[in-house]
This record gives sequence, structure tokens and C-alpha cells, in this order.
Amino acid sequence: MAAATATSISKKELKAALQQYFGFEKFKGEQEKIITSILSRKDTFVIMPTGGGKSLCYQLPALMSEGVAIVVSPLIALMKNQVDLVRGYSDKDNIAHFLNSTLSKTQQKKVKSDLLSGDTKLLYVAPETLTKEENISFFSDINISFIAVDEAHCISEWGHDFRPEYRKLRDMIDQINDSLPIIALTATATPKVQDDIVKNLGLREPNVFVASFNRPNLYYEIRAKGTKSQNLKDIVKFITQNKGKSGIIYTLNRKTTEELADTLQANNISAVAYHAGLETSLRAKRQDQFLMEEVDVIVATIAFGMGIDKPDVRFVIHYNIPKSLENYYQETGRAGRDGLEGKCILYYSLKDVQKLEHLMRDKPLSEREMGAQLIAETVAYAESSVCRRKLLLHYFGEELKQDNCGQCDNCLNPKEKLEVKDSSKIVLDAINQLDERFNINYVVDVILGKNSPQIKTFRHEKLSSFGSGKIMKMEDNFWHSLIRQMMLEGLVRKDIEEYGLLKITAKGRKFLKKPFSIMVSLNHEFQETDETDDEPQGNTNGGTTDPQLFEMLKALRKQVAKEKGMPPFVIFLENSLKDMATNYPTTLEQLEKIQGVSKGKAMKYGRKFVKLIEQYVEDNDIEKPDDFVMKSVLNKSGNKVYIILNIDKKIPLETIAKNKGLSLQELLTEMDTIVASGTKLNLDYCLEQELDEEEQEDIFDYFRNSDDDNIEEAYEEFHDSDISFETLQMMRIKFMSEYAN
Repeated sequence: MAAATATSISKKELKAALQQYFGFEKFKGEQEKIITSILSRKDTFVIMPTGGGKSLCYQLPALMSEGVAIVVSPLIALMKNQVDLVRGYSDKDNIAHFLNSTLSKTQQKKVKSDLLSGDTKLLYVAPETLTKEENISFFSDINISFIAVDEAHCISEWGHDFRPEYRKLRDMIDQINDSLPIIALTATATPKVQDDIVKNLGLREPNVFVASFNRPNLYYEIRAKGTKSQNLKDIVKFITQNKGKSGIIYTLNRKTTEELADTLQANNISAVAYHAGLETSLRAKRQDQFLMEEVDVIVATIAFGMGIDKPDVRFVIHYNIPKSLENYYQETGRAGRDGLEGKCILYYSLKDVQKLEHLMRDKPLSEREMGAQLIAETVAYAESSVCRRKLLLHYFGEELKQDNCGQCDNCLNPKEKLEVKDSSKIVLDAINQLDERFNINYVVDVILGKNSPQIKTFRHEKLSSFGSGKIMKMEDNFWHSLIRQMMLEGLVRKDIEEYGLLKITAKGRKFLKKPFSIMVSLNHEFQETDETDDEPQGNTNGGTTDPQLFEMLKALRKQVAKEKGMPPFVIFLENSLKDMATNYPTTLEQLEKIQGVSKGKAMKYGRKFVKLIEQYVEDNDIEKPDDFVMKSVLNKSGNKVYIILNIDKKIPLETIAKNKGLSLQELLTEMDTIVASGTKLNLDYCLEQELDEEEQEDIFDYFRNSDDDNIEEAYEEFHDSDISFETLQMMRIKFMSEYAN
């Protein structure tokens, strides 16, 4: 097909081009109108949710136009992926290129040669690339069809991913060619951010296309965070129930990505960690593994995901609350891009909110204020009992007509509603008396009659609205929930331009004159939790040990040990028995997930134990805490391989412990778990400096005749021999390595 010019193009020609270049029969949504707009050389602004087909909106007109389209993309790491996708539709590799700092001078020369020849239709660049004088000069001399600014929300300080260098784009474009049409594209933008994009990019009377933000195939759910082990177990159980499905887990920090990935791997889930601390090549490899379905789950910080084109992601889990609703919407939007099932689960705790607030402590005041507002919006979303979809769409300036979407936790489990006509009048009266000059927190303080320094400064304790809400006998949570639901009802709006000041709408003014019935449900209340585990090691389900079953298991262990001619603790450690008496494993597969029980040990000794537990559960009509038992990993994820390799190298234990941030006691405890699970550790290089052969044989004799693995009792036995507690632990590890494996 001949290259397009500024003249109008028929629908027939557009469809023919779509079929020729991409093999599609028809356009999605408003793609056809958007493409027509840019081919007509009009500035164009596209707000289209993830999965709506934004990329095609600039790729097709680029292929149809004379010259090259320059695509500004914020992430260098994703450019190759985007270029490869375009090349995949063509038989010419030079149809698309990227130009950034990762290329050698020879590679850059090749790219520029293809651009000068006119063979390249799409060039992906980072905003920094445009700021270099030699590039501006070069681009000024080539035929450019248009400029596409992808992830355009990066230009706004109110956007969730602000990049200062995006602010310079208009100046750079003007230096290259101030008459070039621009297409700006983003998946998430509130009305405020949309205005910022148009203003800062200098779009000239743009054609604006706003697709619906509603993703009807996505299910939204908020879960309260519990202890760390409870959270891990819940996630592992969810993914196990969705075995083989592709998913993303987002966390706040690098350490958590590693810990979660290790836990998933320990439970036979194909997973890898992804964060900015990894080598560039390793990040690229893990991203490709996920895209090519070599791994099912990627556990990542927000460094992962922008521009990722994987249609069959079936779930997105947020282990920590995101910094803003834009972040949340964009990240959840990576689920179900093919229009099929997508589950979005967020784990929420007040502790995580405090962590986010703490991260902003050193930022400039204006940035802290903006950040605090964005966090407050996300908190309000998490705690609300209103339809999640309705709240999200309202945030992006769109209204959902129905009250129950049937695809979120609040709609599937609705809370009882209250009549709030009188309470709503109290709120509107207060906002009115405050001259619409204060935010939600201040309004609530006035309503509840809180004598804060700010209220005293403005002398607002003199207002008739001061303390007017006390008659309702409701706490802060109620009033915050009410005001946010009044926003959804259209009685009140929040002025983002003025840092969230509450304004009364025309509908709110009518209500003040003639109040009408309003029914709302109260917010969810989340208790403050501490993720630090107080549970005994091995108890991954948070239950309590069944003392009767524990004693029965100890008796069975003694019997099996006698038959095998070895000490009972060689069969199973006491911690393992406690875990069995907590989780009631009734199959060998469940037994393998008990602390300190490897597959080999389960096969070797486990049949009698699961049979005893099964009979006990049946005889006593026991309701198991859960049919699902999670395999835990060592306290410090990733330590096992490191410990084994370093002991093989005969590195001093003190050095191993220090390198992994452990005390010697913690290291020895982890080594106990390693040998109990069936791996041998050779500690002769440590012990030969502490004990002679005769002393070692004496301790071995003690363990051979011991009924349990209690080191305290062994220490009492050898106290007079001046043998340290740690040395006895090492001897027990050596004994287990030689006799238990």
C-alpha cells in the first residue's frame, strides 16, 4: 500500500492497511477514529485503558505514512521488546528501531543509516535521547511523520509516574520541527492529569479520545493483612488453586520479592523475582521467561510491567498498598487483557500506609502534600464498602450507572445500608459555613468538635457546625466514609487543583433546600497488624498444637526409631511433630509440606504417621484448620543454597552467618532444618578444632541413646567437659548428616 498523505483516507483503505500490516479484520473501540485523526495531521490525545490497543493507534499510521514516526517511551528496558513486536509483523528488521544509551556507536550508526534511507517507519527513543544536541540536529534533517508520546501521564506531577525529563519534550519537538503533529497516549489519567498533559505538551486543539476505564472482566478484592506466614499461606493457596495460570505479584521492596519468590518455588510454583537491584541482563531474562511462559508468576516491584504486552495474565496481587489509585489501576490493568478472567487482589494494612508515608518524609513539601493526597485516595478505596468499580471509575471522571457490578468483593458481599439524610445535611452545613475552603480531614474535625490548633487559629470553634456531628454518636471513620459516598452521589466534589478542598455541587445545594433520602454502607474497619511472626517455627497455619496427637506421634516415632535402630529425633525432629499435630497432614503429599520433612523422609518414614493422623482425625471428628498446608522456607529466603555451598568451601560458620545477616545461633538452627530435610553437611573442618576424636565419639554415643533432640539436656550432660552449646549443636548436625540421611 502506498504511503498516506495528509489527504483523507477511506475506511476501506484503513481496513485494508490493518489487514496488510497486522492481519486483523476490524478495529477495536475508537482505534479507527484515532488513526484517522493522526493521519490527518491533527494533534491527538488518547486515554485508553491497558489492553485497549493503544500501540496500534500510532503503529499503523506510522507504517502508512511517509517518513518515520518517533515514539517517546520512558523505559529503555522495554524498547527492544516493543521493537521486536513491530518487526514480528514485517519481513524487514529495519522497519523499527530504538535509539538509546544501550547501543554501541556502531549500532547507532546503523540505526541512523536506516533512518536516512527511509526504510525505518518507527523509532523508539527515551526522552533523554531527544535532549542531546547531535540528535536534535540529526532529527531536524530527516522526514518525520509525527511524534508519539507514550505513557504521557509521566509529564504530570499529579501522575503516578512523574518523569521531569518529559517536561522538556515540547521544547525539543519545537527545535526539531514545530509543525509536527503529536499523539499523546496514556492508560491512566484523572481529569487533572489530562489537563496537565494537554498544557505541558502544547497540544493544539487536539482531538481527544477517552475510552471507558471500565474493565468488566476484572474482579477486585481487598484482603486484610495478617501475620507474615498467614499472608504467605493465603497467597500460596490462591496460586495453587490457580495452578498453571499466569500472574504478577507486586511488592514494595526488593527483599520481599525474593522472599515471596522463594516461598512460591518451595511450594512447586514456577516463579521468579524481578526488581531494579538485579543485573540488567538478569532482569531482561526474567521478563522474557514470564512473557515466553517459562515461569507462571513474576514477583516484582513496580520496576516491572509498563509496556508489557502479555494478554493472558490471570491475576495481579498487590502484597502492599500502591502509592496511588493510578498505580493500582494500571498495575491491575495488566490482568485479563484478552478480555477473559482477571482477578485483582490487594492485601491491606495500616502498617503499609505508614511505610508509604515514611518514604515521603525527605521529599519537598509540595511533593509530600501531593503524595499524601494520592495515598489518602488509595486508603479510601481500600476501606470503602462501596462498589470498587464505581469508586475507580469515579476517580477517573467516569460514572458507573449500576450500584452493584457483581465483580468485586463489596458487591458480592454487600454491607447493610444506613439512612444518612440527617448526617449528610450536617456535612453540607459544615462545608458551607467553612466557605468551601477546607479538605475532608478538617471538615470532619469541625463536625466532631475537635479543638485543634488550626481550628483555634481560624476561630472555627465559634461556628454552629462545630461539634454538630456529636449527636449522631459516630466516629471519624463514619464521617470520612459518608463524605466519600456523598461525592459518589454527586452532592460534594473535591477540588484537586486546590489540594482537595471540598465544594458543594448544584445537586448538594438542592439537597440543602429540600433533603431527600440517602442510603450508604459504612467503611470496612481494618485492625492494625504487625507482619512479624510470633508463631513457633514450622507452624505455617497459625493454629495450636494438639497435645494428645503430639504425644501419640512421639510414641510412634519412638517405636519406628526402635525398629530402625536409631534415635527418635533422626526419624523426625520435635518441631516436625508439633507441625503435624497442628496441621493434621493425612497424605504423604501434605506431609512433605511439614517443616523439616523432605520428600525422601516422607516416603521413608511417613506412611505410619499419616495413617495415625488420619485415624485420629476420624475418631475425634477433627475439623482440620485447612486442607491446604504450605511448605515454608528457611527464615531468611535464599539461605539454604548459600549455606550448603559455603560449608562445602569450608568457610568459617561465623563468616557465613555475618554475610547473611544472621547470628551464629540462627545459622545453626537453619542448618538443623537443612540436615533434617535430607541434605548432608560436612562440619569436620569446624569440629576438629573444637573436639578430639574421643570427645566426638562420646557425644555420638549420647545422641545414639537419646530419646529426643533437646540440646539443653545434652549441654547439662557435657557441662563439666567445657563443651560449648554451639559445639553440641554442630555435633548434632554432624550426627544427623551421618545417620538420618
